[in-house]
Amino acid sequence: MTGYLLRRLLLGVVQVFLVVVGVFLLTEALPGDAAVTLAGDNPDPAVIASLREQLGLDRPAWQRFGEWLVSAVHGDLGTSLTGPRGVAEIIGSAAGPTLVLALVALALLVPLATGLGMLAAHREGGRLDRLITSTTLGLYAAPEFAMAILLVTVFAVQLGWFPPTAVGTSPLSPGLLVLPVVVLLLRPICSLSRLVRAGMIEAQRSPYVQHARRLGLSPARVRFAHALPNAAAPAVQQLARTADWLIGGVIVVEAIFVVPGLGTALLEAVSARDLPVLQGLALVFATTTVLVNLGADVAARVLSPTAEAHR
Repeated sequence: MTGYLLRRLLLGVVQVFLVVVGVFLLTEALPGDAAVTLAGDNPDPAVIASLREQLGLDRPAWQRFGEWLVSAVHGDLGTSLTGPRGVAEIIGSAAGPTLVLALVALALLVPLATGLGMLAAHREGGRLDRLITSTTLGLYAAPEFAMAILLVTVFAVQLGWFPPTAVGTSPLSPGLLVLPVVVLLLRPICSLSRLVRAGMIEAQRSPYVQHARRLGLSPARVRFAHALPNAAAPAVQQLARTADWLIGGVIVVEAIFVVPGLGTALLEAVSARDLPVLQGLALVFATTTVLVNLGADVAARVLSPTAEAHR
């Protein structure tokens, strides 16, 4: 296990570096830069040239990237090109709403998806199984933006039960969290519950579960102590992808509900060609992806030692 962890961590460092390089090259390839954005709608070439010099954008790309990389290794992500705020400060302030949404969604996702999957697998092909399967398939096919707009129209605009956006209210208020969390839960619940269902059906047919039944163990103990841990192994890896997706900032959901999270910060940085913020966010997202997936693979090995830890 130690060797496996070291190999994955080294691979993760390479992956994070490649992501940061890719984001830098793609941003450099975009038309315009932060100087053009700051110059406004009627840019004067002299003003743009002066801004480029002030922001350091007139230097070669490799030099700017090298300086940023050295600073990042020492914990300094730089300063935003469009304002006096540091990149770490921008990411830190935006991370709060995103983390709250992600943690609340994950806390509800695990029991709901596991329960639905076990219910569907209890009697394979029965009415409850068909109902849960058809409902989850229908919900999974619905686009997030469509579900978000529908929920806002019905429960925020028409019924007035919840605020439609975070404008004028705290982005962490309980009332505002309800609709975004529901939207974030719909598709992950569908995918995770189907994985748990498939894993439970396979586990219940396995020799070790059949042997546990012959020993006279109670059905509940067989399901929870013997079948569920092995059925949960692939679901744990899917849960890691979901956690990474949530922590990385769900851009569509944050945009619709005007939540000032990491997704919103990413959109603003792209529109402003704010390269230091983009690189800082890429570093955070890539590192989160590597660590979360590594943790999921380790958990999958512990739950089911015979399962492959890699995807």
